[in-house]
Formats: sequence, C-alpha cells, structure tokens
Amino acid sequence: MKYTTIPNTDIKISKLTMGAMSFGKNPEGSLSWTLDQKQTNEIVKHGLELGINFFDTANVYGAGTSEEYLGKAIKQNVSRDKVAIASKVYFNDGKLSKEAIHREIDGTLERLGTDYLDLYIIHRFDYDTPIEETMEALNDLVKAGKVRALGASAMYGYQFHDMQFVAEKNNWTKFSAMENHYNLLYREDERELIPITKEENVMLMPYSPLAGGHLTRSTWEGNSSRSKSDKIAHQKYDRYRDNDMEIIKRVEELAEKHSVKMSEIALAWHWAKGVTAPIVGATKAKYLDDAANAINIELSGDEVKYLDELYVPHEIVGAL
Repeated sequence: MKYTTIPNTDIKISKLTMGAMSFGKNPEGSLSWTLDQKQTNEIVKHGLELGINFFDTANVYGAGTSEEYLGKAIKQNVSRDKVAIASKVYFNDGKLSKEAIHREIDGTLERLGTDYLDLYIIHRFDYDTPIEETMEALNDLVKAGKVRALGASAMYGYQFHDMQFVAEKNNWTKFSAMENHYNLLYREDERELIPITKEENVMLMPYSPLAGGHLTRSTWEGNSSRSKSDKIAHQKYDRYRDNDMEIIKRVEELAEKHSVKMSEIALAWHWAKGVTAPIVGATKAKYLDDAANAINIELSGDEVKYLDELYVPHEIVGAL
C-alpha cells in the first residue's frame, strides 16, 4: 500500500479509501447488497491487512447503522489512532445549519464509538443555509477537537469556491478534501471543480471510481446482486450507454495489455489523473485485492490519452 497525508494536516491515509455505504442494516430494502456486522468485520479486517487505513461513511448510510458497524469493526481489529475515519452531514433535518451540524456530529461520534473524526464532509451544498453559518459551525467542531479536517462533496465549482472564500475571509478552517463523482465515464468536474481543488491544494477522493461496476466488465449489465438492484447506478449511467461502451472496450484492451483486471486499469487512471484516494465500496475481499494491486500500475501518458479521448459531455449527476 502507498500512503500520503490529507493536505494541510498530518493525518496519514492510504491511497485507497474503503467506502462503507455497503455496511449496515437496510430498513427500506432498496440496497440488497449491504453487509451485516459479521461480514463488515471481515471485510474491514481484510482491508487493514492490505494496508488500507482510510474509511468513509455517512450519517445516512444504513440509517446510521453503517457508522455503527464500521465503528465496531475498527474497534475489534485495530487501535483508533492507526486509522482515519471520514463521515458526512447534510441529508438530515436542518441540512447544514449550525444546529444540525452540532447535533449530527455528536450522533456520528456516538455511533462510531469514537470522540473525534479525522475528516468531516458536507454531503452536498445547502441552498437554505447561509455559507457563513455552515463554515463557522464546521470550524467550531475543529476548535472543539471533534473533527480534525473538513471536506466537501458533489457540488458545483463556484459553490466550493464560495465556501472556501468565506472560510479564508473569516480565518476559519478550509476544506482539505473533495469527495466528488468522478470516473472514466463521468468527467464533468474536470471543467471547473477539479481545477479549483488543485488551486486550493485540496485532495480528491472520488466516489464511484468504477462507475457502478461498468468499468469492471466487458458487458454493460452485470450479474451481481448490486448491479441488478442498484437503481441509482442505472440513473447515473444508462443514458450514455452506447458511447460509454466504447470507452469500456478500451479499458478492457489495456487490461489485457497489462495482464490485469479492468477494475485495476480504471483505478490506475485515477492516480494518473492526480486523484489521491478513490473510494472502493467493496463487498468481497477479492475486490479489495484487485484495488490494492492497482496501486502498482503506472499508465503512460499515451495510455491515459487513449482512455480519455472518446469521452463526450454528460448531464450533471451528483451536484444538486
């Protein structure tokens, strides 16, 4: 495994993030592929054995049970100071209001069984709350020692810029991480958001780096439980199927050239594009093995260009 630090901090993170959206109970039954506590313990243990020390969850995943399962799995397998944990706030009462942020962080910490978060991420941009209120509340959490660093997710470039500006203007803690929607089949953030993050020395930790599994196989449809039932993935990608299948063919071609799996090429592309720690939401140990193997693949400039050149503009997905 390779490691780095969250910008402007001494928080050590692996260059792979384990996503915890697949951990926890599923009261609504829409995510049939979620893992129970025992399975969560096993996958977290395997990730730790591979050297992964960075975990990403949210207060709404599994109606809070993702945080519970992850917290218990970490406590069972490793000391708290050896891992970095990220969670999120927004899809809750009050969104990013001061009251909501202070309430939700306490719930998150309780469910995780820890007294601090390494990275607290706003899940979306809040149109209903003044930016000043949100950024001051987040800064209060840093001052209180409940949060070590701040991040944002899935928003327009101007929104991210405005929030960073307000923080800097008031000498409050700025964002150090961006968890955005980014992969070979969806690259709209290259227009504005990603250039802004580079200017601001903000790391990228994209979700859906394998495009809901489309970059792991030569066919559009998959056989896994998740690929069959994940309605969100269908909404994200099906519209551009014909064009994107041509990109998938190139991923398959390079995988054969390098004698690796397609998922490894798709992840290697991220690091070649300057991504710090893509989020892999694995439900099986072998998928984590593949992701860890991808760390050592170096794509040439010509190979990256070959993967890039067939992309066509897509409708915005992620930012509200």
